Amino acid sequence: MTALQQHLLDTYRTARLSRPAPPPPGRHDRTTLRALYRHMRRSRTAPEPGARAATSSPSGTTSSPSGV
Repeated sequence: MTALQQHLLDTYRTARLSRPAPPPPGRHDRTTLRALYRHMRRSRTAPEPGARAATSSPSGTTSSPSGV
């Protein structure tokens, strides 16, 4: 079933139940994509909560969690 067919079916059902019609398909696509883009951009640039910066040992190499 396509989005248009689903919209027509929903419109028919709401008309029979005397309820307001649903918004047409694709009406909020631009707003949704913009919000998703901003969220992805923020999550890529912002550090994770509780994350610590990598520290290096005096010799300049990083140590593993096991200490090896």
